[in-house]
Amino acid sequence: MARVSKSGQKSQLRRIQTGWSQPTPSALLLRHAGYPPRTVTSRKPPGVGWESWVEQQIREARERGEFDDLPGHGKPLPDLDRPRDELWWVRNKLRREQVSYSPPAMSLRRELDEARERIAAATTEAQVRQLVAAINERIRYVNSHTISGPPTTVAVLDVEDVIRRWRHDQHGRSSDSEW
Repeated sequence: MARVSKSGQKSQLRRIQTGWSQPTPSALLLRHAGYPPRTVTSRKPPGVGWESWVEQQIREARERGEFDDLPGHGKPLPDLDRPRDELWWVRNKLRREQVSYSPPAMSLRRELDEARERIAAATTEAQVRQLVAAINERIRYVNSHTISGPPTTVAVLDVEDVIRRWRHDQHGRSSDSEW
């Protein structure tokens, strides 16, 4: 059993006598979310069972209307029929904040497709060279730094080959092969 110093006993006794205590983390979250601070209920009276005391607190709060107008009141619990997922809160937060994550190799392929579309729409050779340089820099970075997810199989683009194909497409002739 841990010993409590005299000063610790005095401060604990003072907190009990005055009814002062630190706010719980849930109370801090509610306060931060804009809910008004609630009055602290008295301590459980001696001789009363925990269950009956808690039920009494809930009944009194219900009578005061503290459970009225809660968010989600009268609506079914979301995802109740889904399989248990311990990271449900992370997935919900990412969905709420519209954050998406895909492995770097998958993102790189999407970025390469977008770069090819921008190259096809470019109007000058300088723009094409700039776009190829940018995507090549990204390809080199992902190829040298990716350690998780599927391996990257994307090779850097040959600038001269891309320019040659771009010129071919610009002169109105259809390209025979994809690059």
